[in-house]
Amino acid sequence: MKIAIGSDHAGYELRLLVKDHLEGHGHEVIDVGHHSPAPVDYPVYGRLVGEAVASGQAELGIAICGTGVGISIAANKVPGVRAACVSEPFSALLSRQHNNANVLAFGARVVGPGLALMMVDAWLGGSFAGGRHAERVALISQMEDERTRD
Repeated sequence: MKIAIGSDHAGYELRLLVKDHLEGHGHEVIDVGHHSPAPVDYPVYGRLVGEAVASGQAELGIAICGTGVGISIAANKVPGVRAACVSEPFSALLSRQHNNANVLAFGARVVGPGLALMMVDAWLGGSFAGGRHAERVALISQMEDERTRD
């Protein structure tokens, strides 16, 4: 699977760990940065991850900042992105199964390395359940379509 990954300075070290983990499991990783621990603006990297997913360059994306909140908000501004900010594996799994989340976001200041990898594995191990959940995701897409037409 091709996965885009990006972070701001706060997520820099954790992003490298997650990237190595993904590559170790045979995934192709598109690393959109940030490529140093120097301070940067998280919206730039949330957008880059979101655009890689929305354009089809990547199947899924992972975005990391200090809390995961800001970068997920930025990624969710890209039409077609459903970014879920999580801090434990159960929510990561259900974001895929129920919400068809195509971007996983979390905070390097919130979760440690071990928990981050557990969340990534749970998220990648899930698949969209469809059914009643498909109707709900379609409603979200409809809301997005209405907003982009205005």
